[in-house]
Amino acid sequence: MIGSLRGRLVAKAPPQVLVEVGGVGYEVEAPMSTFYALPIVGHDVTLLTHFVVREDAQILYGFATEDERRLFRSLIKVTGVGPRIALAILSGVSVDAFAQCVQGQDVTALTKIPGVGRKTAERLIVEMRDRLAALAEPGGLVPQTPRSAVEGEAFAALVALGYKPAEATRLLRAAEPGAVSTEELIRRALQGAARESA
Repeated sequence: MIGSLRGRLVAKAPPQVLVEVGGVGYEVEAPMSTFYALPIVGHDVTLLTHFVVREDAQILYGFATEDERRLFRSLIKVTGVGPRIALAILSGVSVDAFAQCVQGQDVTALTKIPGVGRKTAERLIVEMRDRLAALAEPGGLVPQTPRSAVEGEAFAALVALGYKPAEATRLLRAAEPGAVSTEELIRRALQGAARESA
C-alpha cells in the first residue's frame, strides 16, 4: 500500500498530477480541492494517497489533507459510489460542506454535484450519516464546531459565484459570521474579497 508521496511536482492537468519521487514519476488522480492547494510545477509537494487495484488498472488517488482522504475512503464504501463519483464530490464541495449536506439531509445540494443523481444523493445521506458520526472523533472529518446553516448557505453561494472552496471558506472566516443573515454574511465576504483585490 502506498500511503503518501513526497517529491517534485512535474505536471498537473485535472484530474491528474505527475509527481516525481526518486526518479520515478507517479501518476495520481486528485480532486479539485487538492488542485487548489498544489504548488507551482517544479516545486516539492506531499500528497496523502489511496491505492486502488482493479482487474484492468492500478490507480493512485492523491489528497492534500487527511480529511479529504478519510472522506474519499468512506465514500467509496457507499453502494453505487466508486472513486470517480467520490472525486467529483470532493471537487464539488468541501469536506465540511459535505458533512453539513448529509446532516441536514440536503438532497438538492448534493444533486448539484456532477455525476450525483437524486437516488445517489439519497443513498449518500442514509449511508454516510452513521459514518460521519463515527468519524467525528478528534482528527475526524466532522468539525468540532460545525458551520451554521447560514455559513453553509453563504459558502454554497460563494462557490456558485465562482470562488474556489478554499477561498470561500477563507473569506467567510474573515467575515466574522456571528449572528447575521446569509445575505449579510455574503455581503461581508464579498467586501473582504474586494478589499483584497484593491
